[in-house]
Amino acid sequence: MQSLNPTGATQKILLSMQQDEINSYYTYKKLALLVKDPANSQVISSIADAELKHYGTLKAITHQDIKPQGGKINFFVGLCRVLGLTFGIKLMERGEEQAQVTYKSLISLYPQLEEIWQDEEKHEAELLEMLDEEGLRYAGSVVLGLNDALVELTGALAGLTFAFQNTHIIALAGMITGISASFSMAASEYLSSKADPEGQDPIKSAIYTGIAYIFTVVLLIFPYLVAENYLVCLAWTIVNAILIIAAFNYYISVAKDFDFRKRFTEMTVISLGVALFSFGVGFLIRQIFGIDI
Repeated sequence: MQSLNPTGATQKILLSMQQDEINSYYTYKKLALLVKDPANSQVISSIADAELKHYGTLKAITHQDIKPQGGKINFFVGLCRVLGLTFGIKLMERGEEQAQVTYKSLISLYPQLEEIWQDEEKHEAELLEMLDEEGLRYAGSVVLGLNDALVELTGALAGLTFAFQNTHIIALAGMITGISASFSMAASEYLSSKADPEGQDPIKSAIYTGIAYIFTVVLLIFPYLVAENYLVCLAWTIVNAILIIAAFNYYISVAKDFDFRKRFTEMTVISLGVALFSFGVGFLIRQIFGIDI
């Protein structure tokens, strides 16, 4: 059996894991202060204490003390503040999944690492069980708002672009269409949620749907407010649509363990397909009716 004084590559691996453990300790300690639910706060605080214990176990092997990396700690804490506790912790836990594999591979050399490996698996189960945020409970409403805005407005803007070929008129028409549609969609979501007594709160569902819709509308119309060439604006809008789809689906894939590639591809194909079809409709209307603005 190898000596408890590792050298070379093994020492580097152990020191890297030791760094992660001390970083996790301070991160979880700070997150425990952010959680309002006492039970959840206690769970996170207990996990933090376990991470500190893991750090001590590794220190006994490496015989080195490591300082926490304030930048990484503040990054994850800030991420949780902005994007929610669920997203931040699950993103951090993704890194710990690889750590579990590494710990398991070194147990034969350092039997004391088995306890850490078992704790890491337990931590993930505890976190998945306790995390419950309102924003994710209403993810369906957000998806509804984003999907409808992306499909409807991207298509409408594509059609208006070729029909009018005037960025100011396109922006005005798109703004009126988008804002009206956002209220209509929010109202529909309210009525749909109200019809289901065991579903989500109707008012909150409507608010999440409406906000997601308006947010998407603003990003899609923005190019037409700052650029002059209508084709440049359309291309810019399509890029914005793809970025919105990518950002949202990455968030959901991390927070709810969904397949990012499948959802991203599906939403992108639908949105761009409708945009292409609408662009063609706009071209035909312009040719048939001889519209020239």
